[in-house]
Amino acid sequence: MTGFGVGDAPTPAGRLVVEVRAVNHRFLDVRVRAPRELGDLVPFAEQLGRERLQRGRVEVAIRVEGAGGAGLSLDIERARAAYRAICAMRDDLAPGTEVPLSILAAVPDLFAAATEREVETMRNACRAAFDHAVSRLEVMRNDEGRVLADDLRARLEAVRRCADAIQTRAPQVVEVYQKRLKTRLARLLGADVPIDPGRLEQEIAVLADRSDVTEELIRLSSHCLQFAGLVDGKEACGRRLDFLLQEMVREVNTIGSKAQDAEVAHMVVEAKSELERMREQVQNVE
Repeated sequence: MTGFGVGDAPTPAGRLVVEVRAVNHRFLDVRVRAPRELGDLVPFAEQLGRERLQRGRVEVAIRVEGAGGAGLSLDIERARAAYRAICAMRDDLAPGTEVPLSILAAVPDLFAAATEREVETMRNACRAAFDHAVSRLEVMRNDEGRVLADDLRARLEAVRRCADAIQTRAPQVVEVYQKRLKTRLARLLGADVPIDPGRLEQEIAVLADRSDVTEELIRLSSHCLQFAGLVDGKEACGRRLDFLLQEMVREVNTIGSKAQDAEVAHMVVEAKSELERMREQVQNVE
């Protein structure tokens, strides 16, 4: 499901701001963006995302606001050691040559952002800001979830009505087939040739056995009950709903292949149409 949330927390370098955006995705995909000086927080934020979220493409943006110049510090001991080493090399190669302090600018990692040296502090701030952002994101996702749940309930009820109509129609299918078979035989054989009642009943019994959809309707009803229970529950259920819908589609397809009746076929098509719409919606459910 979609959503957006932003949170912040204080740090010595300024306020750490975390923005979390989530869009629909079948699996969980967490992507974190942060400036170079906050690079250590990227894997940490990815782990937080995997802990708090279960589904969706999630984009996390981290930044520090109000850092100013106080966010940089000089590693004095490293600077002194580097300058001594340069002077020693000067004495070896060109004694008496001036060594300007500006040469220290070429020494890597001499100036470091304060955030890089306070990893634990920054991680605590990142966790707090991330939790605030996700809490606000979840408010939006919960609102969307309630709308999706209402839609899924309505469509599930439509599938149940189709199943009830098929169950009501199923006994009549055999009767219709019996009348149709008698009419065809009478037309083909004529009035002078008697119809063998035993043979006729045998053909009707074979059709009744082949077109019996009782087991499929019972399983479909069970899947509908489980589906409704998950929709009304509070736990993440997207993948389980997706699995149940696959099973429901399988049962409806079997009913359609067994039933040799236009009305049943029409109800099967209607049920499959509702189930397909439900499958599209469930892809957005966490």
